[in-house]
Amino acid sequence: MPPKKVLLAPLDPVHDIALKIINRGLRDAGYETVILPPDLPPEEIIQAIIDEGAETVLISRTLGYGVAEVLARFIDLTDAAGIRDRVRVAVGGMAVHPELAQELGFDAGFGPGSTVEETIAFVDGREYVKKFNFERKREDDLSAGYSYEVRHNRIRELLGRITPLILGWAEGLTSPGVQRAAVREELWDVKKWRDHEEPEEFFAEYPKYCEESVRNFYEKGLLHPKTRLFSQKDVEKLKAYVRRSRRDLQTPHLQHKLIKPVIFNQYGTGCPYMDIAHIKASEAYGADGVIHFDPSWGARTEGLYDGFLTHQEDGTVITPANLNRIYRALEYGTLWQVRAHRGLNSPETVVLAGKIGANLTKINICYGSLGAGTDPARLTVDAIAAIKYAVQYQMPFDVVTNEELCGVPAHKALAGMLIVAHLGAALGGRPILQPLFCFSPEVMIGGQMDDNYVDFNVAKIMALRAIMDAPIWPGAPIGFLTQTEDRVQSSASTAFHASLAAMLEVDAISIASADEAYSGGPITVASRIDTLRAVSEGFRFFGHSRMQVSAQATEWAEKMIEGLERVLQAVAARGDFVQALYDGLLGSREEGAYPGRAGVNTVVKK
Repeated sequence: MPPKKVLLAPLDPVHDIALKIINRGLRDAGYETVILPPDLPPEEIIQAIIDEGAETVLISRTLGYGVAEVLARFIDLTDAAGIRDRVRVAVGGMAVHPELAQELGFDAGFGPGSTVEETIAFVDGREYVKKFNFERKREDDLSAGYSYEVRHNRIRELLGRITPLILGWAEGLTSPGVQRAAVREELWDVKKWRDHEEPEEFFAEYPKYCEESVRNFYEKGLLHPKTRLFSQKDVEKLKAYVRRSRRDLQTPHLQHKLIKPVIFNQYGTGCPYMDIAHIKASEAYGADGVIHFDPSWGARTEGLYDGFLTHQEDGTVITPANLNRIYRALEYGTLWQVRAHRGLNSPETVVLAGKIGANLTKINICYGSLGAGTDPARLTVDAIAAIKYAVQYQMPFDVVTNEELCGVPAHKALAGMLIVAHLGAALGGRPILQPLFCFSPEVMIGGQMDDNYVDFNVAKIMALRAIMDAPIWPGAPIGFLTQTEDRVQSSASTAFHASLAAMLEVDAISIASADEAYSGGPITVASRIDTLRAVSEGFRFFGHSRMQVSAQATEWAEKMIEGLERVLQAVAARGDFVQALYDGLLGSREEGAYPGRAGVNTVVKK
């Protein structure tokens, strides 16, 4: 049986690229095709259909005035020529959708986003079944392949002196946060909890180490203000939503032909239900991972609440039920980070995240105590315990440098990050360096970014790579303080910074939705998609190409290393890391760093 003959005709003055692509696909599929040139009158196309004996006709038309009239007239001419009953006719183009095509008398219509496979299915006379991308993303271990060797001789010697100082200082000390983590680790069995077995022994012991507001929750059922429990009806609606989302969800790749960087999108609307909606949108538009953003009050509260809770303000409350619902909504291969870096619940958060199933966490003593409100002594004790739990649950952790946003110079922020990273590696952990790509107060005042946003950010990566063999994950998010309330500008700025990160071949980046990055209003799914699509376009635009940075980047990298070494020398000379934090060696009050008060005087001997 001879192959069906298909005639392709652009009913348009110039545009025929789509038809040429479809023509190639049809020929590869074994069809005999005839493709006509643009700008033919409808009558000539009709005559060609008759002369060629075509059984299927594909017409293309771009936007333009009177397009409906032109297409309707073409169908009328097929009727007048007596061929309409034996020829199947489809139309495609930017102005086309199936309903319009049907209304005008065509057998099918193909609009933006249609594929060659859909056209072939129409020519075959069969229903098109969309093939979703069920190829699962791999769960990347960002720390794989790194030795954590400190390459810089002098800095290696200084870090080798500071790490034992920290561990020696903390020896024999504990805190309510460490005690709660031990109770959670010993008495809270996640498998039994998921089987709805009440951990009565845990509930009897746990409140003893919590502050009054959390004890009141466990003993009297009183919730934090502006917080409520979800109803069973809410839960059932959420389950149905997740089922519907998973049925049709695709998981595309943002990176085009690149492997790095892995893309994390942070969430934290206050409502786990809304978070899950944002996560599903992030997955659908290519995010590789998501980051749980908790409320500030949660970081300053001794103890975690329980139950499936929604909160009226930004940041989603960390509870077992909240984390479990979010974890179970994730697609296979989506990386999940639960932050534990800045408050009074750091060790317990790592335990809970590890038991629920998180892939990564976030721990940094310096930012948490200099820019996030926690007492340095308390966070040092808690962070050591948190790192040990991260090792136990095989979770790499990033070491963020958000104190730069307070005004701390980059070299001091990087020094603090390296201290914690070296400490983490000494404890068997897998730390990830997280410098900021940001328009920080330092550069606002110093003018390092008067010409461009590239050189100073590149300098950070150059400096870190010269110092330590470790994974690098710019974030928190990238482009901080370069965005404005304009969604287009904000998404574009993120995309530029993401493209720079890709060119530098860093391991991962964190991004945020256009509105969240600016913190100018509610976090909307539309803005989240704006940013993800902009990042995707940036990766597609640059591909494997590289930009030429100026000599200034190398000069600044060298200055950062020199300044960083001076800071480490001062900390080592002080002989007390915690006191160095109080004294401003890693960020002073004049620079915008303020040692926190949350948890002050709560460190005690075991």
